Amino acid sequence: MLKTFFYIYVAYVVLLSLIAFFTYHADKKKAKKGEWRVPEKVLLLMSFLGGAYGGYAAMLLFRHKTKHWYFQAVNVLGLILHTVLIIFYAIKVFG
Repeated sequence: MLKTFFYIYVAYVVLLSLIAFFTYHADKKKAKKGEWRVPEKVLLLMSFLGGAYGGYAAMLLFRHKTKHWYFQAVNVLGLILHTVLIIFYAIKVFG
């Protein structure tokens, strides 16, 4: 049961990270064109709830939202939180 939860959680983090990565990229493209943007709270929530790997990668790769300290903070906190959870569950599952 715990092993199944671990795999589902890792899949969730990977999927949300991919979604966050492409959402940050889409927002950057919209910003350049002056179009309607993705709300900041959506980007921040995605990053904190599991998509920090993709969100942080997109910030660095596309240089998007890097001047906002709170994006840096939320992404780093999300990275730490989900990395610790993955390591914790991996130790419990695999010994």
